[in-house]
Amino acid sequence: MDKEEEFKTMEILNGLVYCNTAKKYIPKNITISSGKIQRIDVNTKSGSASSSSLKINAKNCIVTSSFTDCAVRIKEPGSEYKGTMYSELKSAVAGGITRLVCPPDTDPVLDEPGLVRMLINKSIEFEKAIVTPLGALTQRLEGHDITEMGELFEAGCIGFSQANQPIRDNQVLLNAFQYASNFDFPIWVSPRDPWIGRDGDMHSGLTCTRLGLKGVPVCAETLSLVTLLRIAEMTNARLHLCRLSSLESVDIVREAKKQGLRITADVGIHYLHLTDLDVGAFNTNCKAIPPFRGQRDRDALTEGLLDGTIDFICSDHTPVDTEDKTLPFSEASEGQIGTELLLPLTLSWAKRNKIEMHEALNLISTKAATILNKEVFRVEEGAVANVTVFGVNDSWTVEEQTLLSQGKNSPFLGYEMYGKVHATIMNGRLVFLKN
Repeated sequence: MDKEEEFKTMEILNGLVYCNTAKKYIPKNITISSGKIQRIDVNTKSGSASSSSLKINAKNCIVTSSFTDCAVRIKEPGSEYKGTMYSELKSAVAGGITRLVCPPDTDPVLDEPGLVRMLINKSIEFEKAIVTPLGALTQRLEGHDITEMGELFEAGCIGFSQANQPIRDNQVLLNAFQYASNFDFPIWVSPRDPWIGRDGDMHSGLTCTRLGLKGVPVCAETLSLVTLLRIAEMTNARLHLCRLSSLESVDIVREAKKQGLRITADVGIHYLHLTDLDVGAFNTNCKAIPPFRGQRDRDALTEGLLDGTIDFICSDHTPVDTEDKTLPFSEASEGQIGTELLLPLTLSWAKRNKIEMHEALNLISTKAATILNKEVFRVEEGAVANVTVFGVNDSWTVEEQTLLSQGKNSPFLGYEMYGKVHATIMNGRLVFLKN
């Protein structure tokens, strides 16, 4: 739905809402007006409504709080040919996401307060999803001089990151952590050694050898990780580790958390499904940063989520131009789209690992919001209406023509998925309705 309408009242009828007391989903009606959830009841009949109201038939659908995605590249400014803000926000709400974190690797880089304000203001104009940017940790992400974090924070940044760019000089890294610690600014970093595996194409292993590609060993992640954790311990900085990919990294973070370090971590949803074997015959849609690793690594990431070592799941949404994915594997760009696939891939991961659906949904909603120190969206009376309605058993096929993201670079093209969003409501406004 391209043009949303304003409704004085919305009614979500007969949707399945999770009951904390009963520990199960119960059919309920939800009335929304003035931006808030006014009433939730178990009445099977809808109340009276004016001609300006909207009724959403949610029979056999789950009604839950909308999702928070902590890694969405919207490619604007600078790379609009890969994805415009409008196309990527439209893709986000079609996936039930109403709040997202944007990394700073736009063009120009988000290292100036004016650029941050411009990004936020433009996102507000579209009235689709709340965009919370990460500011650049170093100027132009070059790893030489740290940014004016205080000014960027005042402009609206929720933390500071190097995106996928490593810092070669550990003194610069130490300076950045010290500065951030003084003001309790969180630092979001992907552990990535600047030298080892810097020209690599995929995970070092038998598949890499068979394909004749350059490898990225696990130590490219773990060596950087140990350094980051040591500096975080020295400076008492708040550190968020982005996109862990290996068993060894999960073990290291688990021990660091036991020692009381102020650290959190996430994993991209693709890493819970794919391994280096999926590269197959040079499938460039499986080229990623960090690379997809072995099955034992994939299983360890699940164990990390279940025991709290890893805090939440994100999509790591990265639109890539088709031409950049049709190059030879070693020359192709990294990245996968994920906003429209975050929900169904989370549901299938939960089903495969016998995880309760309510707990799995928390990993893309409540837990992510908690790490951001943002309002936790709830489906309860009096709460601001940030709601997603989805059919848990709805099957659909991932096809380029049906994906709303401008990027079509998904390793799951042609796959059948279960779980489709029917409606998304942000701050009481209908921002997506399935045709």
